Amino acid sequence: MPATTPSLGDILRADAEDFADAFGVEDPATEDNVTEEEAPKGFCVECKDQQCQEDFCDVCGSMIHRTGRRRQHVLTKLDVAAPIEADDTAPAAASDSEDTEKEGEALEGAMAVTFSADSGRAETGSGSFGAWISERAKYIPLRLTLKERKYLRLLEAALNVSEYTDKVDILMYGNKTKRMVGQIRELCAILSGLVLASDYKAGQTLFEDRQFEDNEEFFQKIFEIGRRHKIMNPDKMRNEYGKLMYLLQDSQQRDVSELLGFSTLKPIKTVHAVLESLNVAYILEDEMVAVATKEIVAAGKSRAQVQLEIKQKERALEYLCKAYATHECPADVIRQCLYSIGDNHAFLRFNRDPCDRMLAYLKANFNPLKADSNSLSLAILSGRDGARLSHSHSNQFHYVHQTLALWRELLHDMFMLWHSADTDLLAARHAYRLTDTGQGLHRVQPCPRVSAAAHAILHRTQKAVGRWVGSAMIHLGDRNVPNALMFIDKYNQVSSILNPVVRVLEFLDSHAACPEPTDVSRFVEASHGSIDNAKKLILADFFRSAFDGSGADNFFDAGSCIDGRLTSAWNWCSAIEKKPFFNIFLLAGFVGFNGGPEGFN
Repeated sequence: MPATTPSLGDILRADAEDFADAFGVEDPATEDNVTEEEAPKGFCVECKDQQCQEDFCDVCGSMIHRTGRRRQHVLTKLDVAAPIEADDTAPAAASDSEDTEKEGEALEGAMAVTFSADSGRAETGSGSFGAWISERAKYIPLRLTLKERKYLRLLEAALNVSEYTDKVDILMYGNKTKRMVGQIRELCAILSGLVLASDYKAGQTLFEDRQFEDNEEFFQKIFEIGRRHKIMNPDKMRNEYGKLMYLLQDSQQRDVSELLGFSTLKPIKTVHAVLESLNVAYILEDEMVAVATKEIVAAGKSRAQVQLEIKQKERALEYLCKAYATHECPADVIRQCLYSIGDNHAFLRFNRDPCDRMLAYLKANFNPLKADSNSLSLAILSGRDGARLSHSHSNQFHYVHQTLALWRELLHDMFMLWHSADTDLLAARHAYRLTDTGQGLHRVQPCPRVSAAAHAILHRTQKAVGRWVGSAMIHLGDRNVPNALMFIDKYNQVSSILNPVVRVLEFLDSHAACPEPTDVSRFVEASHGSIDNAKKLILADFFRSAFDGSGADNFFDAGSCIDGRLTSAWNWCSAIEKKPFFNIFLLAGFVGFNGGPEGFN
């Protein structure tokens, strides 16, 4: 490290005011005990949603006894006390939950870091930013270089024309191993030809008088580039990524690997791994990393303040590159790592922050204890308007709150989950079964790492919200979520669902803030009474119908389980055209939940 290290105050201007950055640390989960209310008579004691004649409904019973140890249970007769009615306990439970929510207002994650020009330090409120980013950098993928992006385009082109899954993932008789090896070699041949066509000298050096086995390092590199790029850009390689991962998954089988003659895998490059290999990992402990990697958001700031933050960021970036550059680690590598950390903050803002926005709308527009009116009530009844759950307004409020909080935590740790999924998918010891799940043939495979990480996040969320409504079952390695790839793909859709809704609400806010009435505001007032009323109607419908257990005809595929909550949200999206407020979505530029940036043209 350099002999003299200037403080952050040397970089920040003396007249700069404290300002909130667009990233930060995860606030530790509140250690309050989870308050539980007893299930109403005749309902499952675990999820409290399904009516059953025994203690556990089919879904919860299957989850609890999934290890096959039910035969070891010993029957013991217990004197069961009379159940307490849900209506009597709801106010008390809601009050406890409200207190817990007030105590947990600091859960702002990557928005919690502030910078003080007076002290010249990054202030996280709950610990060191350096310690947080050092741990998180272990899962942050390294941004691609220009040369790597050229290889990425070649890989995408080769995967686009490949028919790997069409020819391998089918029910067939014969030697499937030879078919896998043939398809993998065919893809490698296509890649070789594309490299040769794009750069003749480089291709000649790589492939002249050489076999695939001799270019093992090249194929490992190009496949790793595709995996790394997908983690940082979930909306890219939607068709190609599945082929790539299933191809690599098959290449790990012993008989396939022996016939293939070379390995296709290498670890994904992360920021921490690169810095540690160059013996400069201590750069992450420098407080100036917080300034050099922050995302500058112009919303609500003056032009002068934005320009000030840009200059501060540029100075901090240049200082870190000059101060920590060595013969082994040039400044360009440090700059690339810092840019990668900045990409992490952009990922959080786009994917995780919509959950924060929806949580804020929920708390600002709805009373957790009672509804302001019938039209704004969140109460749902099984069998009405497609709902498959029955919740009072208070229970539904907490059900929505805890679901959004869980989604937020899952997306906050998505890079870590993705690395766990990559390990589970490509682990040779975890063989898959090609099974008809009711939605076609899928590879059903155990996911021990993803399961452990997801359950840890669920437990942390349960402690933070203080009250849990519904089932806590996480489907993994079964017919609903066959493997880790499907799990990651499911929760990458959360931002695609929430971002358009947030954009429409912001569109209404912008017209409400106009000093003079606009054509849009006049239309909304004529059709819905007022802009504020239109916002509340959209939110009420979303919080009711997108969290009502719909989307399937049984409680295994939908309902109140962790994955069923997302299924209900998908079902709401599919019926958006039938909603009375759909014209407001169209006025805001909405084209679909899967079209254009954030679903807007």
